[in-house]
Amino acid sequence: MAFSPFRIVAAGGLLLSFGALAQVPATLDKVKSQGTITVAHRESSIPFSYLGAEGQPVGFGWEICQRIVENVKKATGRSDLKVATVPVTSQNRIPLVQNGTVDIECGSTTNNSDRAKQVAFAINYFYTGTRFLVKSDSGIKSLTDLKGKRVVTTAGTTNFQVLRAANQRQELGFELSTAKDHSESALLVEGGRADAFGMDDILLYGLRAAAANPASLAVVGEPLQVEPYAIMFRKDDPGFKKVVDDTIVGLMKSGEFEQLYRKWFQSPIPPKGVNLNAPMSKELQENIKAMSDKPAL
Repeated sequence: MAFSPFRIVAAGGLLLSFGALAQVPATLDKVKSQGTITVAHRESSIPFSYLGAEGQPVGFGWEICQRIVENVKKATGRSDLKVATVPVTSQNRIPLVQNGTVDIECGSTTNNSDRAKQVAFAINYFYTGTRFLVKSDSGIKSLTDLKGKRVVTTAGTTNFQVLRAANQRQELGFELSTAKDHSESALLVEGGRADAFGMDDILLYGLRAAAANPASLAVVGEPLQVEPYAIMFRKDDPGFKKVVDDTIVGLMKSGEFEQLYRKWFQSPIPPKGVNLNAPMSKELQENIKAMSDKPAL
């Protein structure tokens, strides 16, 4: 039976196959020879990368990746370059980038120092903090209100460590569990099987907007910590990083980045035409000028 690195990753979660240990060619060389670039997307990371009304990827991060693909075509001389799309989860996104199954991940991935040991990140393109999605009538307004409650977060995210540390530090004794993706985590709150979903606040606003009854849900609490999001790809690939970073720099300098921000964060978005009304954070405003890929600690 043929050895399949993808099947082993899918079945084993974070376990990497032997194939992941092999040297993956430089991305530009790889896509030029194969004629295909494989782009990873999320299915419920609204408004960064998610499935729209027609079941196709849409979102802020997804659109930026389309600009990157156009510049990869120019860099490789492959105007006929095909784009293969692969849905990923919080748990398998890093292994699938590492082992070469996907070339670039366009979603809501936190750029931090630990992950930078495994993968590389582009210039930061969003900043967010861990808050909570709760039922509007729950009475929960802050972290301390979660004492003895049931809290869920999505498996494979940095939020799990943030929540566990806060739980221990403040001796809240809440029950912390994980779900496979953001949609499932939100459904646990909607269905009363969890009291709160701890996650990046912008994703919580997106999930609330997509809910059957948005008014029944609320995003509460002060951010536990602020972290940057960035597009992710393989380490030690300076040629590809330059194409990705140059694309983002171009968008930021031209003003198109801010136009895309208004489109996805301050205008009605699919599938329900809800406006997130999320103003640009001061951290992101500053990084449009600094254009830094500095990770969270």
